[in-house]
Amino acid sequence: MMLPSVAPALVRYRQAGREADVPRLGLRTTLAGAGYFFVWALLGLAVFPLGVALSVLEMQQPALARAVPLATAIVIVIAGALQFGAWKSHDLGRCAAALARTGANSGAAWRHGVRLGLHCSSSCGNLMAAVLIIGIMDLRAMAFVTAALAAERLTPAGERVARVTGVIVIGIGLFLITRAAGIE
Repeated sequence: MMLPSVAPALVRYRQAGREADVPRLGLRTTLAGAGYFFVWALLGLAVFPLGVALSVLEMQQPALARAVPLATAIVIVIAGALQFGAWKSHDLGRCAAALARTGANSGAAWRHGVRLGLHCSSSCGNLMAAVLIIGIMDLRAMAFVTAALAAERLTPAGERVARVTGVIVIGIGLFLITRAAGIE
């Protein structure tokens, strides 16, 4: 899901390294990519047990299971609303700025990838939460979020894309609220 966003970042990293005549650029680019994916792997390791615990609680508590559709919808509305925050704009800017740097050694390359992963995961955490709560295997949700994240990072109008995405996500959340409340 993050490959469409990180691939151009690694290409730019490599170009910056080529311009700066950085030695062993292939290795350094690989290390930067590995640092980026390391951040996402750690996030996955942190979130997975929470998802399992929530699933177990849902199966044991019928009242909780009945509340899940409404809670899901509320989380989605919040995820959409966060697309409008200063935090989102700030992190998108930091993510873009991190693309232009290159490291002088292997450790710097790894740190660059980790920084890029932290900035980018921070700027898209709200949309990732929406995908997780809808269901990671929902291909429509995955395709929408993948396209939105790539457009936020790769187009000059990234902040505008984030706002449009926010409107769409809020709309989906409101629709799900009416469905959960039985108001169709």
